[in-house]
Amino acid sequence: MTVQVGRYGVWRRERDLDGALAARIEELGYGAIWIGGSPPADLGIVEDLLAATASIAVGTSIVNMWNSPADEVARSYHRIEEAFPGRFLLGVGIGHPEATKRYAEPFDTIVGYLDALDAAGVPVGARALAALGPKVLAVSAERTAGALPYLTTPEHTREARAILGADRLLVAEHKVVLDTDPQRARETGRPAVITPYLGLVNYRRNLMRLGFTEAQLDDAADPVIDAVVAHGDAAAVAARLNEHLAAGADHVCAQLLVPGDGDPVPGLTELAAALGL
Repeated sequence: MTVQVGRYGVWRRERDLDGALAARIEELGYGAIWIGGSPPADLGIVEDLLAATASIAVGTSIVNMWNSPADEVARSYHRIEEAFPGRFLLGVGIGHPEATKRYAEPFDTIVGYLDALDAAGVPVGARALAALGPKVLAVSAERTAGALPYLTTPEHTREARAILGADRLLVAEHKVVLDTDPQRARETGRPAVITPYLGLVNYRRNLMRLGFTEAQLDDAADPVIDAVVAHGDAAAVAARLNEHLAAGADHVCAQLLVPGDGDPVPGLTELAAALGL
């Protein structure tokens, strides 16, 4: 059975998560915490967040297949599932050719990794796959609980749902800046889009499929930033997140961006109220 993640979650890099923040996110009513930044195979951060909370789901977004051997990840999964049954969704993905010297035959690697998880007893309903293009989306539908697209738009969500079918989990990530000054909001959001994503071929290819040009991506032009970073007041941002749900997502996770090392809790509190949590 697929882990229950609710309709809304929070995406945050491993280095920016701890038990206290996890507990606050749960108190605010979000259904899931997504750990970004390729957490290591021991998945200690997952245990820490689950131990600090009572019922919220925790997912990885994502464990990198190149860096984390499937057998080690499977052992970590079973350890966590025994301690916190039904609360952990193992998100895995292939990563990016620019980041991995050993990157080769990515499709075969995905299939082989899922085969290894099968052999190690990781249930299909307890794992999900990072997927952007049609081929990997199809694999996520066949071999996992569903797909974890990243840096996408509601238009992509609609296309992904058509490929996944009605019975697979679709989790859309969307970046968020709570600022009613559009230019200032773009300047907060733009660095998180440029580095590293606009330099990675997987994301560039996907954004071009959605209609953006090479020149727009090279310039990190305003239309690109506006498409992948929701900004405005909390009501406007909530409306943008809800476009993913209307397009077929089961769950949307907000990656709140704040200037510098600002505290995310005030913004997450505002957004939770606007989402009706």
